[in-house]
Amino acid sequence: MRRGIPALATLLLAAALTLTGCSSGADEDSASSSSGDKSMSQDMGAPEADQKGASGADQASPAPAKLSPAALIRTARVTVRAKDVTAAAAGARTAAEAAGGYVSNESTRNEEQATLTLKVPSGTYDETLDEVVRLGDKLLTREVKVQDVTDQVVDVESRVRSARASVDRIRRLMSSATKLTDVVSLESELSTRQANLESLLAQQKSLADRTSLGTITLTISRPPKSPPPPPADEDPTVLSALSSGWHAFVTTLRWIAVVLAATLPFATLAALLFLAYRRFLHHTPTPPPPPSAWKPAPARETETD
Repeated sequence: MRRGIPALATLLLAAALTLTGCSSGADEDSASSSSGDKSMSQDMGAPEADQKGASGADQASPAPAKLSPAALIRTARVTVRAKDVTAAAAGARTAAEAAGGYVSNESTRNEEQATLTLKVPSGTYDETLDEVVRLGDKLLTREVKVQDVTDQVVDVESRVRSARASVDRIRRLMSSATKLTDVVSLESELSTRQANLESLLAQQKSLADRTSLGTITLTISRPPKSPPPPPADEDPTVLSALSSGWHAFVTTLRWIAVVLAATLPFATLAALLFLAYRRFLHHTPTPPPPPSAWKPAPARETETD
């Protein structure tokens, strides 16, 4: 009886341990399953979050950047007629200066014609052009040209930035160079890149000047003088007829004298040549005739009874 009690206790302890292990395994399985479910839900929720974020990003995408103003080169040629060329030229100078521009070239010819080249800011270009046209009494020609160089301006600006960055890099390399050969090579490269940068800056300045100021070439001329009216027709008279005949006679004699004067040197030369030829013939001896072999027979004497 005493030996059965310890055996029963051992069986009960083993059963308790078995139940405890089963409950802990179930807890671990449930914990692992719950964690797996959480990770799966997170994995499945990630695409949805990405889709929502993408849709939100599409909805909140920034507006397109504003385009820079176009760079335009404006040129115009205007020809007008004005009675007072000097006053019209002065008005053109005043209009250009009032618009903030200036006169780059001016030429005047005997107060009959004047040509001015005006440089006008692009903001007041159209108004100044209309004012210049109104200075003349009559508009002869008006030609306006506009050239868009926006792409060229943007390209030059980009190349200038790249050239400056390149020059800065070469200078940093020179500051850290230790070998003489490296320093000489870097100095040569720096001079080349600086020359390229200066050329690009000159192009940039030229484009800026031509786009900021428009050009107007104005030509002012005086109206042509009207020809005098033709004389009124009158009935011919005896005196007018006699005067016309005498004038024709004198004109004919004048032309005859002109012709004789023109031919006199040739006639004199011809006469001298003719006289020289006659004299040459007069002094040349005439050769005797050659002797003839045939002699005429003597005449017979007639017998008389």
